[in-house]
Amino acid sequence: MPIKHPNLKLTRLTDALPAWTGEIAPADLHEICQQVRDGGGRLVALWGSDARPRGFMLHVVLINETGMVCLNALLSAEQPVYPDLSRIFPAANRMQRAAYDLLGIYAQEGHDHRKWLRHGAWHSGSFPLRKDFDAAASLAHEPEDYPFVQVEGQGVHEVPVGPVHAGIIEPGHFRFSIIGERVLRLEEHLGYVHKGIEKRFESMTVQQGAKLAGRVSGDSTVAYAWAYAMAAESVAKVTPPSRALWMRALLLERERVANHLGDLGYLGNDVALAFGFAQFWILKEQVLRNNATLFGHRYLMDKIVPGGVTASLNVDGKHIIEQECDMLEKQVRILRGIYDEHAGLQDRFIITGTVEPKLAAQLGLCGLAGRASAQAWDARVQFACAPYDKLDVQMATYRNGDVAARAIVRFGELFESLRLQRDILANLVHEDAAPALIEKLPPNGFGIGMVEGWRGEVLVAIHTDAQGNLTRVHPHDPSWQNWPVLEHAVVNDIVPDFPLINKSFNLSYSGQDL
Repeated sequence: MPIKHPNLKLTRLTDALPAWTGEIAPADLHEICQQVRDGGGRLVALWGSDARPRGFMLHVVLINETGMVCLNALLSAEQPVYPDLSRIFPAANRMQRAAYDLLGIYAQEGHDHRKWLRHGAWHSGSFPLRKDFDAAASLAHEPEDYPFVQVEGQGVHEVPVGPVHAGIIEPGHFRFSIIGERVLRLEEHLGYVHKGIEKRFESMTVQQGAKLAGRVSGDSTVAYAWAYAMAAESVAKVTPPSRALWMRALLLERERVANHLGDLGYLGNDVALAFGFAQFWILKEQVLRNNATLFGHRYLMDKIVPGGVTASLNVDGKHIIEQECDMLEKQVRILRGIYDEHAGLQDRFIITGTVEPKLAAQLGLCGLAGRASAQAWDARVQFACAPYDKLDVQMATYRNGDVAARAIVRFGELFESLRLQRDILANLVHEDAAPALIEKLPPNGFGIGMVEGWRGEVLVAIHTDAQGNLTRVHPHDPSWQNWPVLEHAVVNDIVPDFPLINKSFNLSYSGQDL
């Protein structure tokens, strides 16, 4: 078990992951979180649920090298307060603020209680995730100024960017405090694409929820669909057929390859190397076209469902993917050589947007950005669910923590994903019996699924009510942890380097603005 505490009794959640859950008093949260933090562990997610008449529940997911635990703290229905966890895990700050906006549970003694998600879209004092929320009566337009931190001093001025940007990028407000072109401070305000996804889950069947989960963040549809399916299978005590698990891994690695190809092209484009952008996007387009040909969707939506998969692959399909892997390996090695030897590109990449390993550990930086700053966490390695427990995944890590390091990690992960696809194809040797798709979940259930998406750990938690209906579904994107780190990465760089640094992280707006 990952945590030991005299007041905590843990129950194993699923055989798919080393994951446990247990109820704890709010007063014990600090001690347990500090124990995990001192042992090198991290905060993965924090959310709340309406458990009245008992009260409200705070859910905190922590991991260390031995496993994952979801702590559940019952809060008073009249005064739903709990200790501020952001002093131990800085990434908790925005999660706590979102939990208040949506549910009205409050982190006592927290230093930051500014609105994060509300943006005046519903009345102050009403909370959408409460069961008695009346949407018709609560909708409002109450715009209010966001109290950005003011930086003062001789020669300091502010540059606001967004929330509406050029092109099709999603909205987010970035407030730069600068001297000349040098960035002294960056402060972000997101939440502009809040869509009510968590509320929408409450009226869905388990299969309808699978379609919505796959649309939380369109570039991570496979990761979210698999995490959701894993959570549902955990509640239902169902193990998918072996071939379905191998297919899921194949789809996940194809999603990783497509996104890394696109990002490597964008990184070239942001330093005026249009050739790199064009060449990498030609390769990405070929992967997407093969997805459409083989699986019926360029971005692989709706191919993973609770209980199994809806995709299949015949011998000819295997051959197409094998040829694609050979072609990509050859072409990407050539392009990597060009990137490595291009003096202008390397001048812009090296020591730009640096996040030192110590700071990365303090702030909980995760995923590929974390691995570029020496944070050796990858769920495919530490918490290898089937079939990754049969695949020897080689983690790509670096320690310089700059744009160059994040590009190096992308190259490493891309080549590793090509190798993994070949190994997976070799194991797709027989057809299992058709999966029994899950149409209904057991009552009063709770399950968690976690998958290493291309950005980092994607987590989905499912709660069911006394009738087995979805009563609370919480999807969690790694961008929650990583957006605050971007504010530190740009300090002392120049404003024109922000688009490059931002793209080197390539975080999701919609994935954390549910």
